[in-house]
Amino acid sequence: MNLLTVSGSPHLHGDQSLKKIMWGVVIALVPAMMVSFWYFGLAAIIITLTAVVSCLIFEYLIQKFLLKQAPTITDGSAIITGILLAFNVPSSLPVWQMVIGALVAIGIAKMSYGGLGKNPFNPALVGRVFLLISFPVDMTSWPLPKPIWSMVDAITGPTPLGVLKEGIGKGDTISQLAAQLPSYQDMFIGGIGGSLGEISAAALLLGGLFMMYKKIITCHIPVSYLLTVFVFTAIMWQINPEHYINPLFHLLAGGLMLGAIFMATDMVTSPMTYRGMLLYGFGCGVLTVLIRLWGSYPEGVSFAILIMNAVVPLINKGFKPKRFGEVIK
Repeated sequence: MNLLTVSGSPHLHGDQSLKKIMWGVVIALVPAMMVSFWYFGLAAIIITLTAVVSCLIFEYLIQKFLLKQAPTITDGSAIITGILLAFNVPSSLPVWQMVIGALVAIGIAKMSYGGLGKNPFNPALVGRVFLLISFPVDMTSWPLPKPIWSMVDAITGPTPLGVLKEGIGKGDTISQLAAQLPSYQDMFIGGIGGSLGEISAAALLLGGLFMMYKKIITCHIPVSYLLTVFVFTAIMWQINPEHYINPLFHLLAGGLMLGAIFMATDMVTSPMTYRGMLLYGFGCGVLTVLIRLWGSYPEGVSFAILIMNAVVPLINKGFKPKRFGEVIK
């Protein structure tokens, strides 16, 4: 007779429950969500609602009719997947494509492995990469921010990383491109083109601090990730400041803050130990910079995190926590 039942991760000790943790993450996402609604208006609200509702419906249907399990959509995990998926797409993405992305995120990346705690890859990132590969034009058409009350159709334009990648590819120098790049203030507060969740570093940092305060995440992965990107890009900047932009730009541009704070820290797909987390964050940072500087895409956060998700079992094997009762040598 089986007297021991081991559930899927995350395994935590303390007074936190899975539902508390998930809804804590939802609360942490609210500042960035409000910023996206402010700058992209009704389109952002529609995309976000579509992603969340689609994720909830697909998870319910798959659990109820395919896996024959009691639906667990009230735990908040499907809502997080929906919000993060919406955060990784432009506000102009057609609704039907958002529904397909939600189906891939929930049906393929999460439920096909058995549900929460068993998926090796971050579901929202899998959905995002699927959409990028399947619908590259719609996924790389970036509406520029406009007041929420504006009735004028949105104008599309390149992201800061897109401007940089295209300009450097043409042989322009950083000095020549400076006038086309947004100010660091705009990149920190908001008001630039990009995916819904990457336009305000300040809102993302606020959510990250909230999660650390609530002990939902630790600082190990975000700090090691961001520090690696900063040091790597600072070295390249010192080598050739007219070809490689300064590290502060890389920290504020694109989805780095979103990835480091909310995606890479997913407790199911990240390492268990602190040393493992540091190595994981370092790997994410190195891969992000390699793709940004020398890859064909201007952004590398999604690919970097998914690659490191695949390495997590190896990291956990190499950095095991001390067994209870083991003598520390």
